[in-house]
Formats: sequence, structure tokens, C-alpha cells
Amino acid sequence: MSLETVSQNRCFGGVQGVYRHDSRACNGPMKLAVYLPPQAERARDEGRLLPVVTFLSGLTCTEENFTVKAGAQRVAAELGLILVAPDTSPRGQEIPGEDESYDFGTGAGFYLDATRAPWSKAYNMFSYVTQELQALVAENFPVDPRRQGIMGHSMGGHGALTIHLKKPETYRSCSAFAPIVAPMQVPWGEKAFTGYLGEDRAAWRPYDATELVQAHPSAATILIDQGEADNFLAEQLRPELFAEAARKAGQPFELRLQPGYDHSYFFIASFIEDHLRHHAQALG
Repeated sequence: MSLETVSQNRCFGGVQGVYRHDSRACNGPMKLAVYLPPQAERARDEGRLLPVVTFLSGLTCTEENFTVKAGAQRVAAELGLILVAPDTSPRGQEIPGEDESYDFGTGAGFYLDATRAPWSKAYNMFSYVTQELQALVAENFPVDPRRQGIMGHSMGGHGALTIHLKKPETYRSCSAFAPIVAPMQVPWGEKAFTGYLGEDRAAWRPYDATELVQAHPSAATILIDQGEADNFLAEQLRPELFAEAARKAGQPFELRLQPGYDHSYFFIASFIEDHLRHHAQALG
């Protein structure tokens, strides 16, 4: 699959790139950001492959938010990690209601495969991330498919948790910032799941981390950071639900409640180094 280069910038000895490609899963062009650490050039010359971590962003975001706000490149350059940050949804599908609210439609793909028409023609972010993006990145960059991690923020934290729990053999490490851990039990998830998947709540369970961990715990230690001053904490995020289910299931995890921190990228930037080191240690 071919990539069109949108931009490339030198960054901590590596290259921060933004690329565009045509997506079958999302019925149109998609953009992604890829950071190649300085080790990537030598690795390519020597036929070696580097570990890769995919970051999934939250509601209203694009591939740009993590790339310019998280401050992840410095640590990734030190650790020799390739970072991949895809967009959060298809764009410009001209579906009625697509742009009416921030928490459904554009910028709110929820990392699932929609089953309700007309959303099902393009809103297939689970397949996009786990299949199409996988193949695209492996074809164009020196990534080691056996050493992959996934992390995310808010809606993207939901995506990271569910994708890891469904595909632990592919995504061997997992972490999240302020994730939506139980979408079946909070307004954001109920709205999105009804719109994309329909009224049958049984169809929602494969995309709910609190449900998944009870049936399919992984061997990896999942790191979760949650700001205690997050204004979405009580109504939308509810990390205690995942923590209780994970404990009962025997899922290794660390939930860190961070006093004074909110939902913003200032919070992510404050702890991104811990998360990248978490992934690097797990991936070797």
C-alpha cells in the first residue's frame, strides 16, 4: 500500500512524518503520523526491525494532537521506539448527522466496526487499526510485528484496552490515559454504541474493556493513569469498574490516580515518559 508524504520534520535525531493513504476500511483518505527514532535509519540499513507503539487519540482529535502535544519523541528517540498515531475516524463521508456533535460521527470513531447503516460503510476503525494500518506500517517502516504495543487517551484509551484484550498476541503491551473503561455504562459509550451498533446490548460487549477483561484477561500488565481533577472522571470514565473486574479476573494492572491532573494533554505530557518506558520494557 502506498503512502503520500504530507510532511517530514527532523526531531530528536529522528524524523516525525505525517502521511496520507486511501483506506478501504474507512472508505476514503486517512492520515497518520509516524515517528521514526534515530535508530531507524541504521536498523533499515542492517535489516533490523524496531518495536512500535500505536497511540489512539480521543474525541475530536486527529493524528496531530498526540504528535504535537504529548512530547513523546524525545523519549522514543532514547528508547528506539517507533510511534504511530492514526486519525480517530473517517472524514467527509456526508452521512446525515456526521458532524452534529463532538461525541459521535466525525472525530468519534470509537475504534469499533459499525454494523448499522450508513455508518457501516466507513466507520470501521477496529479493522482499520488492527488490519489495514498494521499492513501499511509494516510495508513502509522498519517495525517488528512481534514487538508491538498500544496505548491511548480517553476514547483512545478505550480503543487501546479493547484492542489489546482482543489481540494480546499482536499488541503485547498496553497502557492508557483516562480511558473510557466501561462504555456500556456511561453516556458517551451508550450514545456511540447505539448509533454504530444498534440497540442490542449484547453486540456492545466485544467493545467494552470491563466486559472483555472478565472473559479474556491478558498476561500483560496494563498501566492506567487517571487524573483526579478530570471533569469526566465520575460520569464518563469510572476506572474503578475496570479495576474491580480486572482484580476478579486476575488481570495484571496498575491504576495510578494522579492528584490535581485533568483530562488535557498537559496530563499526558506529564506521564508519557512512564508509559513509553513501560512499553519498552515489555517489548524488549
